[in-house]
Amino acid sequence: MTSSTLPASPAIATAAGQLRHVFIRDLVVPAAVGVWSHEKGRVQRVRINVDLGVEEGATPPPDRLDAVVCYDRVTRAIRAFAAAEHVHLLETLAERIAALALEDRRVRTARVRVEKLDVYADAASVGVEIERHAPA
Repeated sequence: MTSSTLPASPAIATAAGQLRHVFIRDLVVPAAVGVWSHEKGRVQRVRINVDLGVEEGATPPPDRLDAVVCYDRVTRAIRAFAAAEHVHLLETLAERIAALALEDRRVRTARVRVEKLDVYADAASVGVEIERHAPA
C-alpha cells in the first residue's frame, strides 16, 4: 500500500466528541535506543510527536494551568524517559509516553510517533506510531 492509498487518520479534536487537541510537535531528544551492537552505549537523535485527545467540559476551562492537560509536564517526562536508560525498541519508548499521558483522566486518546533520524542516509527517518485509548 503506497502512502497515497493509506486511510486518513481520524481526527483527535472533535466538537461532536467533545475533545480538545493537545500536541507536541517534532521534539528532538537524544535517546539511548536500539537493539544493534553499534547502538549500545551511545545516544542518537530521536524525534517525538504526541497528539492527545483531551475530554472537554461543557464550558471552556478556566484560565489556569491546573485546569488543562499540561504539555510541559509531558515534554519533561519524554526527556526523562529518553535519558533514563537504554531501551531496545522505539515501541517501548512510545508505549511509556502513551501510558504517562493516559494517567491523566482527562486524556482519552494518545497517539505517539517516535522516529530515529540518523539510521539511513537516504531516508529522513524510521520509526513507529502507536495510538492508545483510555479505558471506557
